[in-house]
Amino acid sequence: MPGPKPEAADQRDLAAVARQLGRPPRGVTAVAHRCRCGLPDVVETAPRLPDGTPFPTLYYLTCPKAAAAVSRQEAAGTMRAMTLRLAADPGLRQDYRAAHEDYLARRDAAARQAALEPLPGTPISAGGMPDRVKCLHALVAHELAVPGSNPLGREALRAAGPWWAAGPCVPPDDLTNDGETSASTPRAKPSSNASPAGGPARPAGPEAGDEPAGTMGR
Repeated sequence: MPGPKPEAADQRDLAAVARQLGRPPRGVTAVAHRCRCGLPDVVETAPRLPDGTPFPTLYYLTCPKAAAAVSRQEAAGTMRAMTLRLAADPGLRQDYRAAHEDYLARRDAAARQAALEPLPGTPISAGGMPDRVKCLHALVAHELAVPGSNPLGREALRAAGPWWAAGPCVPPDDLTNDGETSASTPRAKPSSNASPAGGPARPAGPEAGDEPAGTMGR
């Protein structure tokens, strides 16, 4: 189960995610991917929240610009078209099942690392895997976090385009003169995991139905 190692989330990262989501994040264990601007756009969440609530969405897309680009695809009927393709294409179906198994393995590994009880086995991991497409955000987050892991997440990521091109989702004006952040906004910091120009990031959120109600949200 090779793949990029998530970065520990510091207070600035958590502040950025809070700004992105409009509420404090819960159960964040790491930054799974950073946008070109340096801010987190995918976080890794514990399989169980601090109050013990199961949280099956391991990789969570937090950037509102990225989420909006993916939502436009969902509104255009992309999920239904992808689900139909899964039924008709054995090769795609096999690759998508491999993505499902990768997701489950990584979620179980995250539980063990956090000394948590793994979630009970279920036929669906996240985003509708392995038989249908229920949430493109979850698939894109998986592909960003683990490049090459999710064939349909990769398609949606490419179709989303360079959401970062118009600037960061947390405005630079929130930075103070000394380079520190204001009380609510973190400093953007570069990362080797940042997206290359015009394409997916080197190291792929979720939609209602893949998370407990009222936990994080976009």
